[in-house]
Amino acid sequence: MHALDVLGDPVRRRILELLADGEQSAGTIAVTIGDEFGISQPAVSQHLRVLREQGFAVVRPQGQRRLYAVDPSGPREASEWLSAFDRFWMPRLAALDTELARGRRRRRLDAEAAEHEAPQDAERDAEHGPEHDSEHDPEHDPDGGDRPVDPHPTKET
Repeated sequence: MHALDVLGDPVRRRILELLADGEQSAGTIAVTIGDEFGISQPAVSQHLRVLREQGFAVVRPQGQRRLYAVDPSGPREASEWLSAFDRFWMPRLAALDTELARGRRRRRLDAEAAEHEAPQDAERDAEHGPEHDSEHDPEHDPDGGDRPVDPHPTKET
């Protein structure tokens, strides 16, 4: 069986995900997988056997329990096989990384510019006072007149 055939089964992939977090007992794996996939303990045992036989998992006895862990040789074999295809996606991933870096740089520069402008706005307001900023004064006519705007204008017919 090829390494990717082993990984093609969602139950075996999930077992490997559990084992990637650290050593697990067969019973713990069976309960978790049984709950998630609705399969029996003997079916989980069969998946564990395939993982062992194909070099993806190792088992060691501890009293009455069997503890499983990832065997790095299986994932390494799959990774080596997949590396032949790196040329198809690595340039695209590199381009994505470049675009993400540009976006981070742009956001950083925009934030720095905003920080730099904020103190200048505060200085201008302190020098001229807020009454000179008719743009932000809702009490006055937008045309710059000094007459207050009627908050409840009547509709002409």
